[in-house]
Amino acid sequence: MWVDPFSLRLDSPLGTAAGPITERRGFLVGTEVDGIRGIGEATPLPGWTESYESCRTALHETAESVSTDALSAIEGPDPVATPAAAHGVDLARLDAAARRDGRPLAAVLRERGFDTDRQLPDRVPVNATIGDGTADETVSAATDAVAEGFEWLKLKVGVRAPDVDLKRVEAVREAVDDGVRLRLDANGAWDRATARRLVDRLAEIGIEYLEQPLPADDLDGLAALRGHGVDIAVDESLAASSVEAVVDAGAADVVVIKPMAVGGPSRAVAAAATARDAGIEPVVTTTVDGVVARAAAVHVAAAIPDVTACGLATGSLLAEDFAVDPVSITEGRASLPAGHGLGEGFDALRHSDPSYK
Repeated sequence: MWVDPFSLRLDSPLGTAAGPITERRGFLVGTEVDGIRGIGEATPLPGWTESYESCRTALHETAESVSTDALSAIEGPDPVATPAAAHGVDLARLDAAARRDGRPLAAVLRERGFDTDRQLPDRVPVNATIGDGTADETVSAATDAVAEGFEWLKLKVGVRAPDVDLKRVEAVREAVDDGVRLRLDANGAWDRATARRLVDRLAEIGIEYLEQPLPADDLDGLAALRGHGVDIAVDESLAASSVEAVVDAGAADVVVIKPMAVGGPSRAVAAAATARDAGIEPVVTTTVDGVVARAAAVHVAAAIPDVTACGLATGSLLAEDFAVDPVSITEGRASLPAGHGLGEGFDALRHSDPSYK
């Protein structure tokens, strides 16, 4: 097993619940299963995963504990304590195993919880993410996205005053066709009273779902917001607890699953299956990762039958990457990479063999 660090610059600073980020640092992970090499990616994002240092330590310990041809038989890093490190090892194994079997990664993942008789899709729907700019900036970005073929828009809210955000949302609703579905992401910014007031107004506007209106640990508060005309989605709550806890609390209509944050593609598909069995719709998103993890997230989404629009159109946020992206985003759809395993575009990465740094 080899582990190689990388750093990718963002095109511009990205605001998150944990503060702005300007680069994504992580590790490429290489392994071998039955003589076939696989590639994985571990790109931690504190607030959703472990720290960069903890990820490095977990990968280093795993790399030192096994020989190259034995990795498929051992347990990887702890997916709860170090989910990004676990993601890297899980993905590398899966890529190698799927290439060995002559199947796309999505086909292997579908076996983790869904009907394998159904044909895999060639493309999966994606939403465009609209930042928290002024009303005019938000409308301009929204109409541009619709012109590019996006049928789902996710607007960032919660940074500005609630009434200002309402005006931004109303302006977008008036500017785009009624068939364009709007989603909002508040990143846990509101208290219960504010969220309850806004849900009533958002129901009148016509919003598909409201993501993380309350802090991650307030599952009871999230449950109380359901049933008032706007579906409630959770994201950070999955990092703070688990999909099982969200299901038990009745806290969501939608769960936003980040493979990097839940411990790998295998666990992401298992979480999606748990949610779907409970009548909760799964949505797959990235944590603004490199091309390897982004391609894997498309495979995760494709493994979920009839998946709704996912947050996979994030490659443009990076100013640089370590391989050509095999996924094309056209008309609001992400293409499933061609070939076996992750796809055909990663052979140069699979065949490199850097020493651990």
